Amino acid sequence: MKQIKPLRGLVAAVVVSLSAAIPAKAESLADTMVAAYRHSALIEQNRAVLRAADEDVAGAVATLRPVLQWVASYADSKSRGETRSRRSSISLSAQFLLYDWGRTQLAIDAAKEQVLATRQALVGVEQQVLYDAASAYFQVREAQEQVALQQNSVRLVGQERQAAKDRFDVGEITVTDVALADAQLAASRATLASAQGQLEVARENYLAATGRKPANLSSPPPLPKLPANVDAARSVGQRNHPSILQAQRAAAAAELGVAAAAAERRPSLSADASVGYGRQPRSSLGGEYDNRAEASVGVTMNQTIYSGGRLSSAHRKAMANRDEARSSLLNTSRLVSQEVGTAWANIQVARAQIGSINEQISAAQQAYDGVREEAQLGARTTLDVLDAEQSLLEARADKITAESNLQLAHYQLLAAMGLLTVEHLKLGIQTYDPSQYYNAVRNAPSTSKQGESLDRVLRAIGKSN
Repeated sequence: MKQIKPLRGLVAAVVVSLSAAIPAKAESLADTMVAAYRHSALIEQNRAVLRAADEDVAGAVATLRPVLQWVASYADSKSRGETRSRRSSISLSAQFLLYDWGRTQLAIDAAKEQVLATRQALVGVEQQVLYDAASAYFQVREAQEQVALQQNSVRLVGQERQAAKDRFDVGEITVTDVALADAQLAASRATLASAQGQLEVARENYLAATGRKPANLSSPPPLPKLPANVDAARSVGQRNHPSILQAQRAAAAAELGVAAAAAERRPSLSADASVGYGRQPRSSLGGEYDNRAEASVGVTMNQTIYSGGRLSSAHRKAMANRDEARSSLLNTSRLVSQEVGTAWANIQVARAQIGSINEQISAAQQAYDGVREEAQLGARTTLDVLDAEQSLLEARADKITAESNLQLAHYQLLAAMGLLTVEHLKLGIQTYDPSQYYNAVRNAPSTSKQGESLDRVLRAIGKSN
């Protein structure tokens, strides 16, 4: 038993050392997007906007419900030559819209179309948040690679500077060559400082997008699969882009708005009822009081004959809004087509650049190796070596940028096609269900079991936030 304790201590020490040796889990692009989706205050803001639009449907539905009111009054009056008179009453009244020839139903339908449009706006915000997250992810990785490249450049230029100094010490080159090496080393250090600054900026952008600073970013995933051609991509975008779907719903709501404005000229039929209790003096001299219970029921039908041009103006305004919505839909469709074409072109350009840069790097590497060997034989100057090394460095830096642009352009294309969503990317997290709150409020609940159900929905939304 005495030997077990040291053995346990040894095992614990081994476990601790192994745990320390295991690197932290790398953060993938999917992890970055999930963090951005959960962190975004912009998404939360637009979810609240959507819930407000849901309430517009409830408000329109409530127009078809009776309105109950209680009224209590008390009057104390006294005129010259008369005694003081006190009158009091309390009553309960109800008003109910019986028929308005479709005005209210048109308002309900328009509110529903606005809800659907607002849902698409929320999808558009989700796409923007995920795209910003992808952009921040690729910016950090590009900046990290640029820093590593510049650090290696400083090391190599430092070696060239030392080699130039050694050759100067033995009289093979002049002090000018050493000065050139010193200048190149200082320039490389300045470029490194700039790259490190860009990395800090990229980290701050990542923090703003996800709510946390990048730690250990993994390599990017395979590039998303593209449609067969740009026309196929445009077709997908026209069917799926949230801005187009939002504009379609807005146009439908505007059409209903025209019909609702025309319906304002129609009559409306309503009913009202009241029951009350009053107390007033029997005579103007005061004294005894009468207590009376009163009840009434009535039906009212009214229609606006003349409004000074207000209804006609409202109708014309609704038609102008409809024309605006139609033009906005057409313009949005064209903009989406342009976005798809731009993203597709960016992909093709980045691919072509990478192919050319690879050839440039191969040639620059061969030239650098040859110039360096010739310099050792005295056939090349230090400036020739530094120039060849700078050309190789610039080509490698350009490749890093081109590869980052290629990766980001793929996600730009997904966004242009309306496919940059949590659901389409299969990020594996629970998403916000916009119909949950709508279903809870569309019938304008106030209390009872419907109200309790709405309270549960609100609590669930609060927990998911």
